[in-house]
Amino acid sequence: MAIKVLYAEDELFLGKIVKETLETRGFEVVMENDGRDVLRLFEDELPDICILDIMLPNKSGYEIAEDIRKLNADVPIIFLSAKTQTEDVIQGFRSGANDYMRKPFSMEELIVRIENVLRIKKEEPILIPGDSIEMGKYRFQTNKQILETGTELRKLSYRETELLKYLFHHKHKVIDRRDLLNHIWGNDSFFNSRNLDVYITKIRGYLKDDPSLEIITIKGVGYRFIVE
Repeated sequence: MAIKVLYAEDELFLGKIVKETLETRGFEVVMENDGRDVLRLFEDELPDICILDIMLPNKSGYEIAEDIRKLNADVPIIFLSAKTQTEDVIQGFRSGANDYMRKPFSMEELIVRIENVLRIKKEEPILIPGDSIEMGKYRFQTNKQILETGTELRKLSYRETELLKYLFHHKHKVIDRRDLLNHIWGNDSFFNSRNLDVYITKIRGYLKDDPSLEIITIKGVGYRFIVE
């Protein structure tokens, strides 16, 4: 079965080139050029991956990514944009993107990045809607992004949820820091590396009341999540 790509692009000439090139590589591509119609297309087509321009008419790619994340926390999103400032890239990842490519770009690089985010997603254990994880004294409701203990409920952000899911499903294993960065932010840049440090500290704080749970830092390598 072909991988279905939702592609949002208002530069019609560029869109035609990208769509046709991806189709020659075996992808199925559905394309939309009006930002206000992208979410409807997402719900109708249920794509395997989304490629979004940012400067779309009527609704920005940032807003679309945030809307998609409310419906689906896992589908990969790649921004493809002429907005190249650092703050644009940061906003892209904060909106829920897995990767960010600046225009102009090469089709070969785009295809490699698509394959990369899909490979990372494929390696993840699949959680069906409604699933929850019991870890120590906590109940982790992955689909609701809630960490529960007793009567206390903590609402997690999208990236906190993704980080804790990844740690749990690789528990007791050495987790390469780069794999975490690529999984959650789409690349292992210095900025994202510092972000990861912050998020690890947050997760440790959330779990601090249960000594049977521990995130161990392995210097120069990554982490190990211990669940006794």
